[in-house]
Amino acid sequence: MLDDYDEYLTFTLDKEEYGVDILKVQEIRGYDAVTRLPSSPNWIKGVINLRGAIIPVIDMRIKFKLGEPHYDAFTVMIILNVGGRVIGMVVDAVSDVTRLTAAQKRPAPELGGGIDARFISGIGSIDQRMLILLDIERMISSPEMALVDDDD
Repeated sequence: MLDDYDEYLTFTLDKEEYGVDILKVQEIRGYDAVTRLPSSPNWIKGVINLRGAIIPVIDMRIKFKLGEPHYDAFTVMIILNVGGRVIGMVVDAVSDVTRLTAAQKRPAPELGGGIDARFISGIGSIDQRMLILLDIERMISSPEMALVDDDD
């Protein structure tokens, strides 16, 4: 049966590997300069003009408190379409597209303490690799981001 797996675009932040639902990915672009907005949170890098549309750009390294970002030839911007809103997400590097079966996915662990696991939908396991699966819709529609209208 062909439908018993999900596909994730995998990318790295710091030394960890993450995955985002491939169906949310619109395109992958090299990192380019952004226009900084005054009084915006530090993890909102700014905005870019993408074929006439002004879209916000989030630096995921800053959002997840993974140290100072560094921008090099591998740094990319993943353009996502989430809830009808287009946003850019800056990551250290894109790896590949990975298929995960239900058996390869585990629920997000209860971490407690100072770790914010609200945006983790689960953990994928591929051979010896662990993949942190992001719930990008929950992250983008969260109150502190307010990037997607909650029109129910």
